[in-house]
Amino acid sequence: MNKKIKIAPSILAGDFGHLADEAERAEEAGADTLHVDIMDGHFVPNLTIGPQSVAAIRKKTRLPLDVHLMISDPLRYADEFIRSGANNLTIHLEIKKDISSILRYIKSKHIRCGLAVKPGTPFEDAAPYLEKIDLLLLMTVEPGFGGQKFISEVIVKIEKARQWADQHRRSFDIEVDGGINSKTVPEVVRAGANVLVAGSAIYGASEMKDAITQMRTLAEQSKEK
Repeated sequence: MNKKIKIAPSILAGDFGHLADEAERAEEAGADTLHVDIMDGHFVPNLTIGPQSVAAIRKKTRLPLDVHLMISDPLRYADEFIRSGANNLTIHLEIKKDISSILRYIKSKHIRCGLAVKPGTPFEDAAPYLEKIDLLLLMTVEPGFGGQKFISEVIVKIEKARQWADQHRRSFDIEVDGGINSKTVPEVVRAGANVLVAGSAIYGASEMKDAITQMRTLAEQSKEK
C-alpha cells in the first residue's frame, strides 16, 4: 500500500529542560507527529518522563503524540498517558503479558494502538497481533538509549511487514526508530517503512525545518523508486 510518509521527531533528543517548547518547535518545523519515549528503568535500563511531562507537551502542540511505552506493565499506566493527551500508545511485544488484551483495552479508549518489536525479535512473533494494531514499530536499535548505530538486519523485517500488510490488505503504519538519518532513510522507505522516527538527526540539526524537509524529500524520492 502506498502509505503517506510521516516524519516523527523523537522529543527526548531535544532540550530536556524545555520539552514543551521543543514540541512546539517541531510543529513549526513541519513535523507530522511527535514521538515520545517512556522508559521505566526495568524493561529498559533507562528512565525518562511520565504522564505529567506528556501533559505539558500536549499543551504546547497540536501534533499527534506517538507515545512509545518501553515499560514492563503498560496497562498499569495506560489511562494516565491517555488522559495526558497521547494519541497513540505503543507497547512492546517482549513484555510477556497478554498482548491481545492490552491492545484491546487501548483501542477501547478510542485512540490508536501500536506494537513495538526489538531488533532481535522475529517478525513472525508479531504476526498474530497485526490485525489488532494501527502501527507496527520495528526498532532499528536496541531500546533504551539514543545515539546508537542503525542495525541493518532489521531491513528484512521491514520488508516482511510491508509484504504482510499488502497481502492481507491491512493499512497499519510501519514505523522505524533508531539511527534514522539521511543515510538510512532511503533503505528503510524502500523496504516499506512510512513513519520515520529521528532524534539527533532532527533535534541536533542546525536548522530543524531544513532537516525535516530533507528527510521528507529523501523518503518521497525513495518511495517512488
